[in-house]
Amino acid sequence: MTTSTRHAAASLLTAALASLLLAGPSHAATSLTFAHAHPVTDSQHLAAERFAERLAERSDGELTVKIFPNGQLGNDQAMISGVRSGTIDLELSGNPYFSGLVSELNVLDLPFLFDTREQAYQVLDGDIGQDLLTAMQPQQIEGLAFWEIGFRNLTNSRRAVENADDVSGLTLRTTPNPAHIAAFQALGANPTPMPFAELYTALETRTVDGQENPVSLIRSANLYSVQEHLSLTAHAYTAAPLIMNKQTFDSLAPELQTLIKEEAQEAARYQRQLNHDNEQGDLAFLEEQGMQVVREPDTASMRAKVAEPVRAEFTEKHGSELLDRIDTALDQ
Repeated sequence: MTTSTRHAAASLLTAALASLLLAGPSHAATSLTFAHAHPVTDSQHLAAERFAERLAERSDGELTVKIFPNGQLGNDQAMISGVRSGTIDLELSGNPYFSGLVSELNVLDLPFLFDTREQAYQVLDGDIGQDLLTAMQPQQIEGLAFWEIGFRNLTNSRRAVENADDVSGLTLRTTPNPAHIAAFQALGANPTPMPFAELYTALETRTVDGQENPVSLIRSANLYSVQEHLSLTAHAYTAAPLIMNKQTFDSLAPELQTLIKEEAQEAARYQRQLNHDNEQGDLAFLEEQGMQVVREPDTASMRAKVAEPVRAEFTEKHGSELLDRIDTALDQ
């Protein structure tokens, strides 16, 4: 090797080392698993895809997310257990599946607590919602944001539900949430808690007569093919906490933690807007498929039977402070 060649090689090596030093320490990409129970056509999955894309973009590839939809990693309770144990990083389920771990979350599922989606967002996105997310931390869960299931409406295969009396005698799949169970018991129904993944088969085999979910999910999960009657009762609003394993969250750099929470909130707004924009189209689709829709049921008769008794039951177990805070927030 000539002297000039050695000098050229040395210069190249020096330049390469300088480039590495200027670039600073490299960070290995963190790959996160995200599990949920809904179909890929549902707003939850579409928002999860947006969440993953924006995280990868804003973190310059340091955070990547692999999504497992449609209960691929288990039913809701199994997936939540997976987050707590660290085998799943991120998970999205309806609020009722968390109330056994954090009992105060049960307040969000009280019947007729919210009259509009704006009221729900005011509570969920404010101090009350943040306090409820923080209350998950002792369960090895970092609550990131409240996405949504939405306002629940009643379907069944037996008869039109036009008032409270029409609910009596129906066997209805519910979530395991005590507020949901107590409300349908007060209406004279037979509430039967079961995972969402088992719902379609239970309806198809007539193990249960009906169920209650937003029109978006009735469509995306094809429930209309095994249910004849839909009543727009909007008897309860269901939030959906997006959660993360706390140890995994805590292991990330502060700027990545902030990024995850910002994008969780952004995806919540996106998912809610999807539900709102698609609601009337989903309802028209269900009618086109042959569902008999009661658009204006007598919800006052339902509220009279369930709202105060279920609220009183909650207050007896948990006190009135949390409900008082919600009432104050809604009055402002």
